Amino acid sequence: MAKRDYYEVLGVDKGASAAEIKKAFRRVAMKFHPDRNPEGADAEDKFKEAQEAYEILGDDDKKAAYDRFGHAAVDGNSGGQRGGGGGGFGDVFGDVFGDIFGGGGGGRGGPARGSDLRYDLQLDLEDAVRGKTVQIDVPTLSPCEPCDGSGARRGSSPVTCTTCNGAGQVRMSQGFFSVQQACPQCRGRGQMISDPCGSCHGQGVVEEKKTLSVKIPAGVDTGDRIRLGGKGEAGPHGGPPGDLYVQMVVRDHPIFVRDDANLHCEVPISFAQAALGGELEVPTLTGKVKLKIPAETQSSKLFRLRGKGVAPVRGGGVGDLLCRVVLETPVNLNAEQRELLKKFEESLAGKSKHSPRSSNWFDGVKKFFDNLTS
Repeated sequence: MAKRDYYEVLGVDKGASAAEIKKAFRRVAMKFHPDRNPEGADAEDKFKEAQEAYEILGDDDKKAAYDRFGHAAVDGNSGGQRGGGGGGFGDVFGDVFGDIFGGGGGGRGGPARGSDLRYDLQLDLEDAVRGKTVQIDVPTLSPCEPCDGSGARRGSSPVTCTTCNGAGQVRMSQGFFSVQQACPQCRGRGQMISDPCGSCHGQGVVEEKKTLSVKIPAGVDTGDRIRLGGKGEAGPHGGPPGDLYVQMVVRDHPIFVRDDANLHCEVPISFAQAALGGELEVPTLTGKVKLKIPAETQSSKLFRLRGKGVAPVRGGGVGDLLCRVVLETPVNLNAEQRELLKKFEESLAGKSKHSPRSSNWFDGVKKFFDNLTS
């Protein structure tokens, strides 16, 4: 079967840079890695194909020869240098995936780093805008005190791994392909626990709840997060801890809706207030202010109170408070009130100057139906 073009195998153009080729190889190799596809023979073939393509395209001299003469230029030495002084697939794979599978061709990768943690912190809008310091309880893994995080019973020590002889890595071979990866027995540590600690059962970590103080800066919003370095889970067997990410979740407010630096709210007004005008007291996050309502204000009119919004955590000017007035229809009217409204409505009958929007709307409706029937 004819070989596929190496650029096609990795999914890159012929003019791709070395960094782009390396990135493409990582993507394809991770997708078809045998450990991720234990039952897929086709995946294993594609994994080997990607390795072969990267060995050629990842080497400037071989790539130049391949660009000129195709497979004929490299098939003669394909596999001839594997394991020799020129480096092989084990070295190539270690260079590209060392940060994922525990290091390249050298010694042990050391104890694994602990996991990062995420904590969703519920905040009221007022606290998010002003900032505050809060105490949070975080369930996590901490170093085991009896064994000091080593996982070995006090008075004993870890022993050298018999699978990798302390190297922390093993070389897996399939035909002429050779891949170096973390030892599956000791997981790259090079040592094993022969007499595990009774408290942590050899893991070096125990579950506990930590109470932490977190300073929330003013102006945070939902989705913002604070990183607390080293406050995540402890690494097994004395490994370094991960980080804790405190994610902000701002609760819905009964009055205000936040939109970045601005705040929005609805202000109900009566028919008389809208028609005659007046002043209303409206709330802000810093106290009450007066809002002047002009006479003949229509429902949904938007009023802007400058500087009464939020100062965002990432800087920038303070936003505004946008108040939308909503005309409220009176309810539970008594007989006298109903009669007064009827008289008032009769006094406006036929006088379009009092309701210009209604007059224009009805004129438009009449014109629309006239056009339909003409």
